Amino acid sequence: MKRKISTWMLLCMVILLSFGSIAGAEGEKKTVILGTSADYAPYEFHKTIDGVDTIVGFDIEIAKEIAKDMGAELIIKDTSFDALLPELTSGRIDFVISGMNPTEERRKSIDFSIPYYRAEQAIVVRKEDKDKYNTVEQLKGAKFGVQKSSIQERIAQGIPDAEVVSLDKIPDLLMQLDTGRVDVVIAEYPIAKANIDEESMVITDAKPKSENDEYAVGVKKGNEELLNSINATLERLKENDKIQQFVDEAGDLAADRVKDNLNTFEYFWKYKDYYAKGVQYTLLISALGVLFGFILGLFIALMRMSGNAILKFIATAYIEIMRGTPMLVQLFIIHYSLAAFDIKFTPIQSGILTLSLNSAAYLAEIFRAGIQGVDRGQLEAARSLGMTKRQAMRHIILPQALKGVLPAIGNEFIVIIKESSIVSFIGVMDIMYQAQILRGSTYAALNPLLVAAVIYFILTFVLSKLLGVFERKLSASDNR
Repeated sequence: MKRKISTWMLLCMVILLSFGSIAGAEGEKKTVILGTSADYAPYEFHKTIDGVDTIVGFDIEIAKEIAKDMGAELIIKDTSFDALLPELTSGRIDFVISGMNPTEERRKSIDFSIPYYRAEQAIVVRKEDKDKYNTVEQLKGAKFGVQKSSIQERIAQGIPDAEVVSLDKIPDLLMQLDTGRVDVVIAEYPIAKANIDEESMVITDAKPKSENDEYAVGVKKGNEELLNSINATLERLKENDKIQQFVDEAGDLAADRVKDNLNTFEYFWKYKDYYAKGVQYTLLISALGVLFGFILGLFIALMRMSGNAILKFIATAYIEIMRGTPMLVQLFIIHYSLAAFDIKFTPIQSGILTLSLNSAAYLAEIFRAGIQGVDRGQLEAARSLGMTKRQAMRHIILPQALKGVLPAIGNEFIVIIKESSIVSFIGVMDIMYQAQILRGSTYAALNPLLVAAVIYFILTFVLSKLLGVFERKLSASDNR
């Protein structure tokens, strides 16, 4: 049995690592990877062009010019704003353009190019509160919504008696404002102008000041060659007034976005291609997470039940650590922290590895309970018939144990499908990632999430029914 488990583990690792080898084969052409948070129109945002979801904006046009001057192909990696610095410092992206201010705190971690744009801050409120928050002095004591890890967060924290709510996405902040959960949203003027719902929101005359209104390109510390190339491109663009041209064109693209007034079914049908792509990634990650978690969980359960004190300690420690820490923390450690030791996984690999390792801890305890639930006389009877302990475990104990814990295993599989949504935090284009894209590009706050919820329900419901059929088939012999 041990040999079979080892063979399965080897096969699974080959499958997992194949994702990286495929990416490596495609990486022979010179490429440069841009990191951005594409929810910040007109800087960078998603827009459907010729039926294809495309990241556009004036930051993107600048990035294209940088790549062109380098003679490289531009690859755009979309992720949350507060994940950009870890992505850059871990070497997963080459440079960042995402409306980022070159603050002193950020300069400790990364290097910045010369500034390429400057924008004033804007205060967004509900229309009925325009006179209430029309000056900077009136902002005292207000509840602010700001983007996490942004210069606006610092501005809000510097206002007396302010209460600050920090979120990743601008659409989320505007939804908080629209539903009355915050009083004020601070954003750069182009961002506010491009994203607000003018039927219910307005930009006031209040003009908060910040210590740094400039935006620059971020690169990994010490990468002087790339930094010099970026600066040369920015100088050229500024001399030719190209940046302002990009700003104007991106503003027109953002203004062309319209708010959809569709019911949930109509919304799903219009954007079904987005969700279809998300389902593919969710099923891939969940299926491999289930497969690896099952195999590893069984292996750990046998380690914990072995007579070897060292193996038992390792298995017990593993289970307690994995069950005692949040899966999101585990995901960030695997994806970002291991990069410090030059262990770099792609987002898909990190997602599969996290789901597998986390699920294995729970499945190990399920398997252990199932094995211990089998009457000990079964093992003794098998040994009396001449079977070795390994043969008895393989042919007698494990089949009965798995049959007894099948409902618990099925429940864990369903949990994996739902919890796979966390991989959207590192840029895997699963169902939740697609829902977030649509929330920002269609101004719809609820429908993208409702559709995502329905899809997750369908996936888990179908799986539970299939497991029920399998369970009844296994139980058929018990009723004879």
